[in-house]
Amino acid sequence: MGDILVGTCSWTDPTLIESRRFYPDWARSAEARLQYYASQFPIVEVDSSYYALPNEKTSGLWATRTGDRFLFDIKTFRLFTQHPTPHQALPKDIRQALPSQLKEKNNLYLRDLPQELTEELWRQFEHALLPLDSAGKLGVVLFQFPPWFYPGNEQRDYILRCKEKLPQYRIAVEFRHNSWLNEKNIERTLTFLRDNNLPYVCVDEPQGFKSSMPPLVEATSDIGLIRFHGRNREMWGKKGVTATQRFNYLYSEEELREWVPRIRELAKKTHQLHVLFNNCYADKATVNASQTKLMLD
Repeated sequence: MGDILVGTCSWTDPTLIESRRFYPDWARSAEARLQYYASQFPIVEVDSSYYALPNEKTSGLWATRTGDRFLFDIKTFRLFTQHPTPHQALPKDIRQALPSQLKEKNNLYLRDLPQELTEELWRQFEHALLPLDSAGKLGVVLFQFPPWFYPGNEQRDYILRCKEKLPQYRIAVEFRHNSWLNEKNIERTLTFLRDNNLPYVCVDEPQGFKSSMPPLVEATSDIGLIRFHGRNREMWGKKGVTATQRFNYLYSEEELREWVPRIRELAKKTHQLHVLFNNCYADKATVNASQTKLMLD
């Protein structure tokens, strides 16, 4: 059985800090909070890298503030997963170099950018992760594609191009539309991931929506991932709500226990399994991650 690493998808969420139910009173600085988090869990997912490119200095600090075996999974910058991206999310040098017609747009997509700026963004992202990689603390780079990213040759080719852009890192793929796993596409999807050594990201999320991904447990690489998004049906498909509201859900012990044998079974098929709680509202993710660790132990 491979190593099972249980953690959460953020250690800096404002609602977690404001709850004052996880961090001790002495953990008031960024350094102290990360050190305390790393004393409780062996892995964390960096969510902030989706909203803005990280930098080498910051990732270097993350590496020095955690123990030798601690891992960071990095969520990919939103532009690379074909999400709309506001100007202010881009690095200053990229914003300044944008053609005038692009500066007038509220949101940009990767397809809008000139090739040279796209290549520079990839270069900056790759370099930002080097300190973590050099320290042996970079887990996977998570590509969470949007609900409108449907299965097709163009989409599969794009995933492979993303892999080529980050050749020294391990990338993992999370789909957000269940057509990737319907009767017509499931075999082709899983074969594509296996053939290219790309970890499939298993999910637990609200069911009954057109885009809902089923809680399929499959290993397509030597690294496995499970991300728990909560089961907040009321907020899941609602427009205009924040991510914090969408993921506001506390799993019951019964719901977690249903996953324990599935987690163990997936661990038998991988060398390392990342189990990450994304229900990051107040201390709900840390509570559920702690419960799951105890159940697995």
